[in-house]
Amino acid sequence: MAAETKKATADLSAKMRTQKLRTAIAPAVFAVMAAGLILGVSTGTMSGFGWESISALCPLGAVATMLATKTMVPRAIISLVIMAALILLVGRAFCAWLCPSMLITRLQEFLRTPQKRRKLAAETHEKMVDIARFEIAQAGEGAAAGAAGAKAAVAADAASVATPLSESEKAGLSGCSSAGCGSGCASCVSAKMPHKKLDSRHYVLGGALLSTAIFGFPVFCLVCPVGLTFATVLVVWRLFAAGDMTIAVILVPALLILELVFLRKWCTRFCPLSALMNLVSRFSKTLVPVIDDSKCLETSQGVPCSRCAQVCESDINIRHIAYGERTLADCSRCRNCADVCPTKAITFPVFSGVKAKAGAAAGIGANAPAPVAQPAAVMLDEDALLEG
Repeated sequence: MAAETKKATADLSAKMRTQKLRTAIAPAVFAVMAAGLILGVSTGTMSGFGWESISALCPLGAVATMLATKTMVPRAIISLVIMAALILLVGRAFCAWLCPSMLITRLQEFLRTPQKRRKLAAETHEKMVDIARFEIAQAGEGAAAGAAGAKAAVAADAASVATPLSESEKAGLSGCSSAGCGSGCASCVSAKMPHKKLDSRHYVLGGALLSTAIFGFPVFCLVCPVGLTFATVLVVWRLFAAGDMTIAVILVPALLILELVFLRKWCTRFCPLSALMNLVSRFSKTLVPVIDDSKCLETSQGVPCSRCAQVCESDINIRHIAYGERTLADCSRCRNCADVCPTKAITFPVFSGVKAKAGAAAGIGANAPAPVAQPAAVMLDEDALLEG
């Protein structure tokens, strides 16, 4: 089992080509903007970028600016319209392709020992595969019960129905072999996430806007990781270039480290910018990942795979959405899932709605044991997930 897990994690790392591309693009963009900041070129930063009078603010900064000044600022309104259009088109792609926080997270991963990386990858692999096995078993049991019900309707005098999977059979499929576990292990059943329209990030967003209204200036901008990253570059440059030793040299990097290292999962649990993008991206139907059920190993052959869930940086379990911390409203278009899919079942069509509906109508293929709990077409409907 250990050898199988180690091989699986090695295969995943080898296939994540887009991650390498993203890790190259983000530093390049950051370096250009940092150089412009140091040299005094009017390119701005990711908190407010452009060229001289032609510029745009980040969406959170735009809202905070108008709230602080209690006026409708034309540049802020234009920025919001542009950013909303981009988010509707590509969701939270900024988080995966450009955000400096992603680079710091990647650096943290690089600094881990190989043993630590393998251990974390193995734990994720085993958990996701257990979930897949359990859901396949549950789907098989549901299909058996459904077939029995159909026979009973045709033959009203039938006194018995088909027997569902036994506990030992279910345990064999689900990987839940402990004696005290009769309906799925902790990594399966209790891992289901109660998806809500608002989560901890939205409460942080509300606090950021409320503090702005109270104090009259964008308070969160003082601790925004994006702004702190560029501020760190600036204070360090001034320290070495002009000997400008101030408290900011210690305070600014310390705040950045505190947020991204000690507040684990900053992007999915605390970031108010992520929350703001989530409110818009839940309406996005473009470039959203879609699973072809006829190719997916789990729906076409009943083979537990879940490689897509193992590599998702947004904590989305695209195959079994109920088990992920986030839904596709938080998809950052990182494309890790498409890279690692062994059957190339995951694609990012320009418009996902039509293909998703077509896939749902076509079914999952004759060789499938039964539909899994959350087919890809359902994942695109945020409200349906919340009601379920």
